[in-house]
Amino acid sequence: MVTGADRGVGLSLVKALLEQGYHVFAGQYLQENNEHLEQLKTVYDQQLQVLTLDISDGDSVQQAVEAIAACTDRVEILINNGAILGDMKMTVQDTLDFEEMEQVFRVNTLGSLRMSNGLIESILRSDSKLIVNISSEAGSIGTCWRNSWYAYCMSKAALNMQSQLIHNQISAQGGKVMVVHPGHVQTYMQGQLDTTGSLTADESAESIMQQIENRLKPDYGQEELTLIDYAGNTLPW
Repeated sequence: MVTGADRGVGLSLVKALLEQGYHVFAGQYLQENNEHLEQLKTVYDQQLQVLTLDISDGDSVQQAVEAIAACTDRVEILINNGAILGDMKMTVQDTLDFEEMEQVFRVNTLGSLRMSNGLIESILRSDSKLIVNISSEAGSIGTCWRNSWYAYCMSKAALNMQSQLIHNQISAQGGKVMVVHPGHVQTYMQGQLDTTGSLTADESAESIMQQIENRLKPDYGQEELTLIDYAGNTLPW
């Protein structure tokens, strides 16, 4: 299951999972037809199911969970990728938009928790038992250099804490959690393509898939949860 699959890293992760033979549920936020997902559906008709999904809305998440349950009782990998950016310019000395901040939290932090909460039993019934939370270096307190980006930075720091709490609960049951910074990606977080990124969405997704493959190896020895980047480097919490 991949959230935020309309475009960017989410869409690229869907493609990569399909190429590896997974049956993929793709959460599509935008209501209009998505030509990229439609093209994938023509090639991977039996493997791909597109779900309309707004992770900030509890009813929408419940409908997606029920749609998945109608197809299978297990989810090998949940990738919580869906996120929005919010204002990047305002500092504490400006007039901050708290309603916008609350919406960013509803998506970036509570959205992923809604998905993990709704699918946790299906995840734990699977072989992989893996939750992947796409976070950001912007959520790292240890490397924080910004004086703005309040909504995004704070929501991703909260996502990191959420990941640790889930890890504490499910690790004894064989459950696995990953927290991954996807890199500076050429994606649509600001509403239009950010061409300043050093990675394409496909490059980021390919590297994330490699980290997932490493995490699923039987000889993976790391017990402690860490924030890693797309290349596997550990970042400060």
